[in-house]
Amino acid sequence: KGVEILDPFTGTGTFITRMIQSDLIDIEALPHKYRHEIHANEIMLLAYYIAAVNIETAYHKKVKSDEYQQFSGIILTDTFSLNETDDMIAGLMPENSERIEHQKDLGIQVIIGNPPWRVGQKSENDAAQNQSYPALNQRIANSYAKYSTASNKNSLYNSYIQAICWASERIGNSGVIGFVTPSNWLDGVSMDGMRKCLADDFSAIYILDLGGDSVVDGSANAFDGIKTGNAISILVKNPESTISKILYHLIGHYTNRKDKVNHITTLHSIRGLADQWVEVQPDGHHDWLSQRDAGFDEFMAIGDKKSQSNVVIFKNYSSGVKTNRDPWIYNYSEVILRSNLRGMVDFYNRELQRFSEEVTHGRRLTTQDIMDFVDNDSTKISWTRALRNDLAKNKGLRMDEGRVMIAQYRPFTRTHIYFSRRLNEMVYQMPKIFPYQGAENLVICVTGLGNTKEFSCVLSKYIPDVNSFAAGAQCFPRWLYNKPSRKVETSMFDLEETETDTDPYGYVRESAINDMAFHSFQEKMGGGRPITHDDLFYFIYGILHCPSYREKYATNLRKQHPRIPFPENAERFWMIAGAGRRLGHLHANYEEIGEWGLVFENGGWDPSEEISHKKWFRVEKMKHPGKARNKDLSRIIYNDYIILKDIPVEAYDYVVNGKSAIAWVMERQSQNTNSLSPGGRSSQIVNDANRFAVETMKDPAYPLRLLAKVITVSMETIKIVNGLVDIDFSDNPTSHS
Repeated sequence: KGVEILDPFTGTGTFITRMIQSDLIDIEALPHKYRHEIHANEIMLLAYYIAAVNIETAYHKKVKSDEYQQFSGIILTDTFSLNETDDMIAGLMPENSERIEHQKDLGIQVIIGNPPWRVGQKSENDAAQNQSYPALNQRIANSYAKYSTASNKNSLYNSYIQAICWASERIGNSGVIGFVTPSNWLDGVSMDGMRKCLADDFSAIYILDLGGDSVVDGSANAFDGIKTGNAISILVKNPESTISKILYHLIGHYTNRKDKVNHITTLHSIRGLADQWVEVQPDGHHDWLSQRDAGFDEFMAIGDKKSQSNVVIFKNYSSGVKTNRDPWIYNYSEVILRSNLRGMVDFYNRELQRFSEEVTHGRRLTTQDIMDFVDNDSTKISWTRALRNDLAKNKGLRMDEGRVMIAQYRPFTRTHIYFSRRLNEMVYQMPKIFPYQGAENLVICVTGLGNTKEFSCVLSKYIPDVNSFAAGAQCFPRWLYNKPSRKVETSMFDLEETETDTDPYGYVRESAINDMAFHSFQEKMGGGRPITHDDLFYFIYGILHCPSYREKYATNLRKQHPRIPFPENAERFWMIAGAGRRLGHLHANYEEIGEWGLVFENGGWDPSEEISHKKWFRVEKMKHPGKARNKDLSRIIYNDYIILKDIPVEAYDYVVNGKSAIAWVMERQSQNTNSLSPGGRSSQIVNDANRFAVETMKDPAYPLRLLAKVITVSMETIKIVNGLVDIDFSDNPTSHS
């Protein structure tokens, strides 16, 4: 008695209903609890009514009473908005308003439930925007975000994390929170500050990790239709104990959902695990689960934009280009790309004209105002935050014909890109790396922070897309392009909307490798053969392919950018640099590599056939014969005319960003129509790899030749990497200290 319980996101009342049906509350105490000390909030009207009925029904069955007793503890409200602004619903429902004010005055000690996991629009063209909670988000900014070391902290404002922050404050200095949430906060890179705050604020934390991540562990999920991992978290605040104890248990990897649910049911409570809890000791990075190897921090950072005091290898680096409208910005056909963009630009300018004529200027417009006004037809335009802001600022748009360039959209996949600050949502530092078509450069692209796939990297000589690697490609260049003659550094991007006589080829190219870092490596080599910046660049690429390095520092590489050890001696340096140079040549120049000798199951192209050259080699979707896990990897069905056999199965061992290089070619050398974009909206734009083959490469057989070349690349890569297996990082090579 006296313990106030709240389910702030009750949905259809499942948690409260189950609590009443269980024996957690003595039957004698239940009537008082039901009338005074159990509370529930719900924002959806239908769910609100269903929840009230479910809770009332469960109560009357439990107490075996025929006398109807309304559940007065339920409120129709947005829980997050209770302390933000006056509740709009309250003004329409006086009784609801009274309940809201009553709940605000209560000292809630127990908060339970399943917070919303995601809110807001599924597509930028949708007219539904995320609800804003300035006060709550400010609390996150001053706590979870403040102590996070991540560069991108957007995920800290996901709704379930907002719920944890809200609940932590709502229970004050004493109480218990029990939430079912996604489990990625337990080990997410950007959630390190959140973990720190929770460890500081709570005296005991119990985490029952339910697994179920289809990507990470492949186990059955406890919740039907959910593919992300989830966890039950019990967070306890005890004012008499300020020492945080973190206890963790991972449910076994059940392959059957029913078995997992049955196992969870048998536990009943946290006591059901008895001595199976594992106590977690957070490390200096606020990691709880997969903790990093401390020796990794002794190596030299490949890049660091947060600290200017440490010596790093690369002066600058960049994420890949983020367009937020890929079907419009990328296309295998340069002709189609230009046509689509001209149509989109014309449509935008017509909307701008209509906006200028119909909207009263001088008043402040919200994002929702603009979304409600503009035509969101996804076959005519792809709206993004930046483009909507341009509209609000009355900025016109024009297409710069010179911005069509070549990009590395995915590993071993070239395509055309419209490279423009106005129509690419984020170009990051890429204008300093690839400022214009024909600017020569090499970039080491690696998996981003927080990736769930194994670390990998590839060398590219074209503009990379942000999604070419998991968690956002991070790209470390060999060269940087600058214009030192200008007092204020600019690029073609700053000038593309204005008249200028700037020569786009007037850039000065300088090495992106930091001189201090270079000299540090040079000194370690002694007085022998001098090294060059190229040598160090390829040494880094070789290190990143060393099997022992990837294995030992797998956790570090998921949470940190790579760090590079000094070589044990000059011989070791040249061996790794040589391997890196050979690998770099294979990966950057894959289209120039010799073709693997393909074996045709049904013969090759016969010029005497009545089928045209284009039709014979046309590809729609390559595939392996067989089903699911029984696919025959030694055979590839290229099209109706060509079936390949005797493909070396070991070639699939060369994996980049979670897929074999061969799989990337098979997936991307295809024809598709953008018809299944998020939210069900689509541009209906056709992207056909055969057009790149015919229009750009002047060879209809290009997809088939590319496949043959990438098989060669894969076999040679495996051979070179196998030559690096003797390099042992088990005892930590020489550090830079």
